[in-house]
Amino acid sequence: MRDVITIRSTSREQLLDITTGVKDVVQRSGVRNGMVNVYTQGATAAIMIQENWDESVQTDVINLLHKLIPRGVWLHDRQDGNGDSHLKAGLVGPSETIPLIEGRLGLSRWQNIFLCEFDGPRQERRVVITVLPGD
Repeated sequence: MRDVITIRSTSREQLLDITTGVKDVVQRSGVRNGMVNVYTQGATAAIMIQENWDESVQTDVINLLHKLIPRGVWLHDRQDGNGDSHLKAGLVGPSETIPLIEGRLGLSRWQNIFLCEFDGPRQERRVVITVLPGD
């Protein structure tokens, strides 16, 4: 089964928790065991599994990426000013795959799934959720 969820971002860079949306797709699929792939469409967004208990982790992720990949120093900035966004998205990656165990995402207690926005705000980001049955 495949479905698409849409997310609206409100800042240039932010982590948006999409775990509930992914769980909803899994529940509708009826698949009990297998794999779930979460993939964002777009060259300036990414998917990350990270802690959601404390927002400081999300802030730390954004701050680390600012230090590693500063804004305004890349060749692509001459085109549209978002060279850093492309590099951050490429570093983090467009997808994550999570085991599906007895109808539940195989995440630990502290793990959630985030859409990483690196070039917002955007009216719509599309995330493709693919549920693959196991044996």
